[in-house]
Amino acid sequence: MSSWTPRSRRRSPRPTSSQDCADDVNITVVVAFTANVLVALAKTTAAVLTGSASMVAESAHSWADTGNEVFLVIADRRSRRHADHTHPHGYGREAYVWSMFAAVGLFVAGAAVSIVHGIQELGAEEGNDSFTIAYVVLGVSFVLEGTSFLQAYRQVHRGAAAADQTVLQTALSTSDPTLRAVFAEDSAALIGIVIAATGIGLHQATGSPVFDAIGSILVGVLLGVIAWVLIDRNRRFLVGMAVPPEIDDLVRRRIVSMPEVSSVGYLHVEFVGPHRVYLVASVDLVGDDSESVVADRLRALERRLESEEAVVEAVLTVSRPGRPPDADLDGIEPPD
Repeated sequence: MSSWTPRSRRRSPRPTSSQDCADDVNITVVVAFTANVLVALAKTTAAVLTGSASMVAESAHSWADTGNEVFLVIADRRSRRHADHTHPHGYGREAYVWSMFAAVGLFVAGAAVSIVHGIQELGAEEGNDSFTIAYVVLGVSFVLEGTSFLQAYRQVHRGAAAADQTVLQTALSTSDPTLRAVFAEDSAALIGIVIAATGIGLHQATGSPVFDAIGSILVGVLLGVIAWVLIDRNRRFLVGMAVPPEIDDLVRRRIVSMPEVSSVGYLHVEFVGPHRVYLVASVDLVGDDSESVVADRLRALERRLESEEAVVEAVLTVSRPGRPPDADLDGIEPPD
Protein backbone atom coordinates (compact mmCIF):
# COMPACT_ATOMS: atom_id res chain seq x y z
CA MET A 1 0.00 0.00 0.00
CA SER A 2 1.88 3.01 -1.22
CA SER A 3 -0.48 5.95 -0.76
CA TRP A 4 -0.46 5.68 3.03
CA THR A 5 2.98 4.23 3.56
CA PRO A 6 4.80 6.09 6.36
CA ARG A 7 8.23 7.40 5.54
CA SER A 8 9.32 7.05 9.15
CA ARG A 9 7.75 6.36 12.50
CA ARG A 10 9.08 9.70 13.69
CA ARG A 11 8.04 11.79 10.72
CA SER A 12 4.81 12.51 8.95
CA PRO A 13 3.93 10.23 6.04
CA ARG A 14 4.29 11.56 2.55
CA PRO A 15 1.79 10.11 0.07
CA THR A 16 3.11 8.56 -3.11
CA SER A 17 1.22 7.75 -6.27
CA SER A 18 0.16 4.17 -6.92
CA GLN A 19 0.38 4.97 -10.62
CA ASP A 20 4.03 5.91 -10.13
CA CYS A 21 4.57 2.55 -8.40
CA ALA A 22 2.90 0.74 -11.29
CA ASP A 23 5.03 2.58 -13.85
CA ASP A 24 8.18 1.70 -11.90
CA VAL A 25 7.13 -1.96 -11.83
CA ASN A 26 6.60 -1.92 -15.60
CA ILE A 27 10.11 -0.58 -16.12
CA THR A 28 11.49 -3.20 -13.73
CA VAL A 29 9.71 -6.03 -15.58
CA VAL A 30 10.86 -4.79 -19.00
CA VAL A 31 14.47 -4.56 -17.84
CA ALA A 32 14.24 -8.04 -16.29
CA PHE A 33 12.65 -9.55 -19.40
CA THR A 34 15.26 -8.08 -21.73
CA ALA A 35 18.12 -9.25 -19.51
CA ASN A 36 16.64 -12.74 -19.14
CA VAL A 37 16.18 -13.24 -22.89
CA LEU A 38 19.78 -12.27 -23.63
CA VAL A 39 21.11 -14.33 -20.74
CA ALA A 40 19.01 -17.39 -21.63
CA LEU A 41 20.27 -17.37 -25.22
CA ALA A 42 23.89 -17.01 -24.10
CA LYS A 43 23.63 -19.74 -21.47
CA THR A 44 21.90 -22.15 -23.83
CA THR A 45 24.67 -21.68 -26.39
CA ALA A 46 27.31 -22.24 -23.72
CA ALA A 47 25.49 -25.33 -22.41
CA VAL A 48 25.45 -26.88 -25.89
CA LEU A 49 29.13 -26.09 -26.50
CA THR A 50 30.45 -27.14 -23.08
CA GLY A 51 28.05 -29.87 -21.99
CA SER A 52 28.24 -28.40 -18.49
CA ALA A 53 25.48 -29.55 -16.11
CA SER A 54 25.65 -26.23 -14.27
CA MET A 55 25.21 -24.34 -17.54
CA VAL A 56 22.19 -26.49 -18.40
CA ALA A 57 20.72 -25.65 -14.98
CA GLU A 58 21.42 -21.96 -15.50
CA SER A 59 19.84 -22.13 -18.97
CA ALA A 60 16.69 -23.68 -17.52
CA HIS A 61 16.74 -21.03 -14.80
CA SER A 62 16.96 -18.15 -17.28
CA TRP A 63 14.29 -19.53 -19.61
CA ALA A 64 12.00 -20.05 -16.60
CA ASP A 65 12.60 -16.44 -15.54
CA THR A 66 11.88 -15.25 -19.09
CA GLY A 67 8.58 -17.09 -19.17
CA ASN A 68 7.74 -15.79 -15.73
CA GLU A 69 8.09 -12.20 -16.89
CA VAL A 70 5.22 -12.84 -19.33
CA PHE A 71 3.02 -14.02 -16.45
CA LEU A 72 4.03 -10.96 -14.43
CA VAL A 73 3.08 -8.61 -17.27
CA ILE A 74 -0.32 -10.33 -17.47
CA ALA A 75 -0.65 -10.06 -13.69
CA ASP A 76 0.01 -6.33 -13.78
CA ARG A 77 -2.35 -5.64 -16.71
CA ARG A 78 -5.29 -7.71 -15.45
CA SER A 79 -5.05 -6.45 -11.87
CA ARG A 80 -5.45 -2.85 -13.03
CA ARG A 81 -8.95 -3.37 -14.45
CA HIS A 82 -11.61 -1.24 -12.80
CA ALA A 83 -14.30 -2.58 -10.50
CA ASP A 84 -17.63 -3.66 -11.99
CA HIS A 85 -20.85 -5.23 -10.74
CA THR A 86 -19.31 -8.72 -10.69
CA HIS A 87 -16.12 -7.59 -8.96
CA PRO A 88 -17.02 -4.65 -6.69
CA HIS A 89 -13.50 -4.51 -5.22
CA GLY A 90 -11.82 -4.63 -8.61
CA TYR A 91 -9.50 -7.24 -10.06
CA GLY A 92 -6.45 -6.55 -7.92
CA ARG A 93 -6.19 -10.11 -6.60
CA GLU A 94 -5.62 -11.37 -10.15
CA ALA A 95 -2.07 -10.14 -9.68
CA TYR A 96 -1.54 -12.84 -7.06
CA VAL A 97 -3.12 -15.55 -9.25
CA TRP A 98 -0.84 -14.91 -12.23
CA SER A 99 2.17 -14.39 -9.98
CA MET A 100 1.36 -17.78 -8.46
CA PHE A 101 1.52 -19.30 -11.96
CA ALA A 102 4.92 -17.66 -12.43
CA ALA A 103 6.18 -19.09 -9.13
CA VAL A 104 4.96 -22.58 -10.02
CA GLY A 105 6.65 -22.24 -13.41
CA LEU A 106 9.89 -21.29 -11.72
CA PHE A 107 9.63 -24.41 -9.57
CA VAL A 108 8.82 -26.81 -12.42
CA ALA A 109 10.90 -25.39 -15.28
CA GLY A 110 13.77 -24.18 -13.15
CA ALA A 111 14.14 -26.18 -9.96
CA ALA A 112 12.91 -29.58 -11.14
CA VAL A 113 14.85 -29.56 -14.42
CA SER A 114 18.07 -28.44 -12.72
CA ILE A 115 17.89 -31.02 -9.94
CA VAL A 116 16.95 -33.93 -12.22
CA HIS A 117 19.64 -33.07 -14.75
CA GLY A 118 22.24 -32.67 -12.01
CA ILE A 119 21.42 -36.10 -10.57
CA GLN A 120 21.66 -37.65 -14.02
CA GLU A 121 25.08 -36.08 -14.55
CA LEU A 122 26.56 -37.30 -11.24
CA GLY A 123 27.82 -40.47 -12.91
CA ALA A 124 28.72 -38.92 -16.25
CA GLU A 125 32.15 -39.14 -17.79
CA GLU A 126 34.44 -36.17 -18.39
CA GLY A 127 32.67 -33.69 -20.70
CA ASN A 128 33.77 -30.92 -23.00
CA ASP A 129 36.65 -28.83 -21.65
CA SER A 130 35.48 -25.49 -23.09
CA PHE A 131 35.64 -23.83 -19.71
CA THR A 132 36.54 -20.41 -21.13
CA ILE A 133 33.22 -20.17 -22.97
CA ALA A 134 31.34 -20.97 -19.76
CA TYR A 135 33.24 -18.34 -17.76
CA VAL A 136 32.69 -15.65 -20.41
CA VAL A 137 28.98 -16.37 -20.63
CA LEU A 138 28.60 -16.42 -16.85
CA GLY A 139 30.49 -13.13 -16.59
CA VAL A 140 28.30 -11.43 -19.19
CA SER A 141 25.21 -12.95 -17.55
CA PHE A 142 26.26 -11.57 -14.18
CA VAL A 143 26.49 -8.06 -15.64
CA LEU A 144 23.07 -8.31 -17.33
CA GLU A 145 21.38 -9.91 -14.33
CA GLY A 146 23.08 -7.36 -12.08
CA THR A 147 21.61 -4.51 -14.15
CA SER A 148 18.14 -5.98 -13.76
CA PHE A 149 18.69 -6.58 -10.04
CA LEU A 150 19.79 -2.97 -9.46
CA GLN A 151 16.57 -1.72 -11.05
CA ALA A 152 14.48 -3.97 -8.79
CA TYR A 153 16.64 -3.14 -5.76
CA ARG A 154 16.22 0.61 -6.24
CA GLN A 155 12.45 0.27 -6.31
CA VAL A 156 12.33 -2.01 -3.25
CA HIS A 157 14.76 0.29 -1.43
CA ARG A 158 12.45 3.26 -1.96
CA GLY A 159 9.59 1.32 -0.39
CA ALA A 160 11.83 0.17 2.46
CA ALA A 161 12.90 3.73 3.24
CA ALA A 162 9.28 4.90 3.20
CA ALA A 163 8.17 2.11 5.57
CA ASP A 164 11.27 2.27 7.80
CA GLN A 165 12.08 -1.38 6.98
CA THR A 166 14.98 -3.36 5.61
CA VAL A 167 15.01 -4.14 1.89
CA LEU A 168 14.37 -7.84 2.59
CA GLN A 169 11.40 -7.04 4.86
CA THR A 170 9.85 -4.86 2.18
CA ALA A 171 10.45 -7.44 -0.57
CA LEU A 172 8.63 -10.07 1.50
CA SER A 173 5.80 -7.87 2.79
CA THR A 174 5.00 -5.70 -0.23
CA SER A 175 1.50 -6.08 -1.63
CA ASP A 176 2.98 -5.93 -5.15
CA PRO A 177 3.73 -9.54 -6.20
CA THR A 178 5.36 -8.47 -9.46
CA LEU A 179 8.01 -6.42 -7.72
CA ARG A 180 8.62 -9.21 -5.19
CA ALA A 181 8.97 -11.82 -7.95
CA VAL A 182 11.45 -9.79 -10.02
CA PHE A 183 13.53 -8.95 -6.95
CA ALA A 184 13.59 -12.60 -5.81
CA GLU A 185 14.34 -13.99 -9.27
CA ASP A 186 17.16 -11.53 -9.94
CA SER A 187 18.67 -12.24 -6.53
CA ALA A 188 18.49 -15.98 -7.21
CA ALA A 189 19.99 -15.45 -10.67
CA LEU A 190 23.09 -13.76 -9.27
CA ILE A 191 23.54 -16.40 -6.57
CA GLY A 192 22.96 -19.14 -9.17
CA ILE A 193 25.68 -17.74 -11.41
CA VAL A 194 28.15 -17.81 -8.51
CA ILE A 195 27.17 -21.44 -7.74
CA ALA A 196 27.52 -22.44 -11.38
CA ALA A 197 30.91 -20.75 -11.71
CA THR A 198 32.12 -22.48 -8.55
CA GLY A 199 30.97 -25.88 -9.82
CA ILE A 200 32.64 -25.36 -13.19
CA GLY A 201 35.81 -24.09 -11.51
CA LEU A 202 36.04 -27.17 -9.27
CA HIS A 203 35.39 -29.35 -12.31
CA GLN A 204 38.28 -27.68 -14.10
CA ALA A 205 40.58 -27.87 -11.06
CA THR A 206 39.90 -31.53 -10.19
CA GLY A 207 38.92 -32.97 -13.55
CA SER A 208 35.79 -34.44 -11.96
CA PRO A 209 32.39 -33.48 -13.47
CA VAL A 210 30.74 -34.38 -10.15
CA PHE A 211 31.25 -30.82 -8.89
CA ASP A 212 29.56 -29.47 -12.02
CA ALA A 213 26.61 -31.79 -11.43
CA ILE A 214 26.42 -30.77 -7.76
CA GLY A 215 26.35 -27.14 -8.93
CA SER A 216 23.32 -27.96 -11.06
CA ILE A 217 21.56 -29.58 -8.10
CA LEU A 218 22.33 -26.62 -5.82
CA VAL A 219 20.96 -24.19 -8.40
CA GLY A 220 17.78 -26.29 -8.52
CA VAL A 221 17.48 -26.28 -4.73
CA LEU A 222 17.94 -22.50 -4.69
CA LEU A 223 15.17 -22.06 -7.27
CA GLY A 224 12.92 -24.42 -5.33
CA VAL A 225 13.32 -22.36 -2.16
CA ILE A 226 12.66 -19.07 -3.99
CA ALA A 227 9.61 -20.56 -5.74
CA TRP A 228 8.20 -21.84 -2.45
CA VAL A 229 8.59 -18.43 -0.79
CA LEU A 230 6.82 -16.72 -3.71
CA ILE A 231 4.02 -19.30 -3.75
CA ASP A 232 3.50 -18.88 0.01
CA ARG A 233 3.38 -15.08 -0.17
CA ASN A 234 0.87 -15.12 -3.04
CA ARG A 235 -1.24 -17.67 -1.16
CA ARG A 236 -1.39 -15.38 1.87
CA PHE A 237 -2.60 -12.41 -0.17
CA LEU A 238 -5.13 -14.52 -2.07
CA VAL A 239 -6.65 -15.84 1.16
CA GLY A 240 -6.81 -12.31 2.61
CA MET A 241 -3.99 -10.30 4.10
CA ALA A 242 -4.41 -7.49 6.64
CA VAL A 243 -2.14 -4.48 6.36
CA PRO A 244 0.89 -4.23 8.70
CA PRO A 245 0.27 -2.70 12.18
CA GLU A 246 2.04 0.57 11.30
CA ILE A 247 -0.29 1.15 8.33
CA ASP A 248 -3.29 0.12 10.42
CA ASP A 249 -2.31 2.80 12.96
CA LEU A 250 -1.82 5.32 10.18
CA VAL A 251 -5.30 4.64 8.77
CA ARG A 252 -6.80 4.95 12.26
CA ARG A 253 -5.13 8.34 12.70
CA ARG A 254 -6.34 9.40 9.25
CA ILE A 255 -9.96 8.65 10.18
CA VAL A 256 -9.71 10.31 13.60
CA SER A 257 -8.26 13.42 11.94
CA MET A 258 -11.63 14.01 10.24
CA PRO A 259 -13.52 16.78 12.09
CA GLU A 260 -16.74 14.71 12.16
CA VAL A 261 -15.08 11.76 13.97
CA SER A 262 -14.25 11.74 17.68
CA SER A 263 -12.89 8.17 17.90
CA VAL A 264 -12.49 4.90 16.01
CA GLY A 265 -13.58 1.58 17.49
CA TYR A 266 -13.28 -1.51 15.32
CA LEU A 267 -10.96 -1.22 12.32
CA HIS A 268 -10.12 -3.75 9.63
CA VAL A 269 -7.98 -2.91 6.59
CA GLU A 270 -7.28 -5.70 4.11
CA PHE A 271 -5.34 -5.83 0.86
CA VAL A 272 -7.48 -6.54 -2.21
CA GLY A 273 -4.66 -6.04 -4.72
CA PRO A 274 -1.30 -4.33 -5.17
CA HIS A 275 -1.43 -1.04 -3.21
CA ARG A 276 -5.22 -1.39 -2.86
CA VAL A 277 -7.21 -1.95 0.36
CA TYR A 278 -10.74 -2.57 1.62
CA LEU A 279 -11.53 -0.67 4.82
CA VAL A 280 -14.19 -1.45 7.47
CA ALA A 281 -14.50 0.62 10.66
CA SER A 282 -16.86 1.70 13.42
CA VAL A 283 -16.63 5.35 14.41
CA ASP A 284 -18.06 7.63 17.07
CA LEU A 285 -19.37 10.77 15.39
CA VAL A 286 -19.26 14.25 16.89
CA GLY A 287 -22.73 15.39 17.99
CA ASP A 288 -25.97 13.50 18.45
CA ASP A 289 -27.81 13.69 15.15
CA SER A 290 -30.87 11.73 14.08
CA GLU A 291 -30.49 8.35 12.38
CA SER A 292 -31.10 9.70 8.89
CA VAL A 293 -28.54 12.46 9.33
CA VAL A 294 -25.99 10.02 10.75
CA ALA A 295 -26.43 7.74 7.72
CA ASP A 296 -25.71 10.65 5.38
CA ARG A 297 -22.69 11.72 7.42
CA LEU A 298 -21.27 8.20 7.39
CA ARG A 299 -21.69 7.93 3.63
CA ALA A 300 -19.97 11.28 3.14
CA LEU A 301 -17.05 10.05 5.26
CA GLU A 302 -16.87 6.84 3.23
CA ARG A 303 -16.72 8.82 0.01
CA ARG A 304 -13.93 10.95 1.43
CA LEU A 305 -11.92 7.89 2.40
CA GLU A 306 -12.55 6.33 -1.02
CA SER A 307 -11.06 9.42 -2.64
CA GLU A 308 -7.73 8.11 -1.33
CA GLU A 309 -6.07 6.34 -4.24
CA ALA A 310 -5.34 3.23 -2.18
CA VAL A 311 -8.87 2.72 -0.83
CA VAL A 312 -11.10 0.61 -3.09
CA GLU A 313 -14.07 0.72 -0.71
CA ALA A 314 -14.73 2.03 2.81
CA VAL A 315 -17.58 0.83 5.03
CA LEU A 316 -18.33 2.75 8.23
CA THR A 317 -20.82 2.13 11.01
CA VAL A 318 -21.54 3.94 14.27
CA SER A 319 -19.89 2.83 17.49
CA ARG A 320 -20.85 3.72 21.04
CA PRO A 321 -18.33 5.82 23.00
CA GLY A 322 -16.29 3.79 25.48
CA ARG A 323 -17.06 0.37 23.99
CA PRO A 324 -14.16 -2.03 23.30
CA PRO A 325 -13.21 -2.10 19.57
CA ASP A 326 -14.23 -5.76 19.18
CA ALA A 327 -17.69 -5.01 20.56
CA ASP A 328 -18.50 -3.08 17.39
CA LEU A 329 -17.73 -6.02 15.11
CA ASP A 330 -21.26 -7.46 15.37
CA GLY A 331 -22.74 -4.19 14.27
CA ILE A 332 -20.96 -4.17 10.92
CA GLU A 333 -22.90 -5.52 8.00
CA PRO A 334 -21.36 -6.34 4.62
CA PRO A 335 -21.99 -3.81 1.84
CA ASP A 336 -24.64 -4.53 -0.78
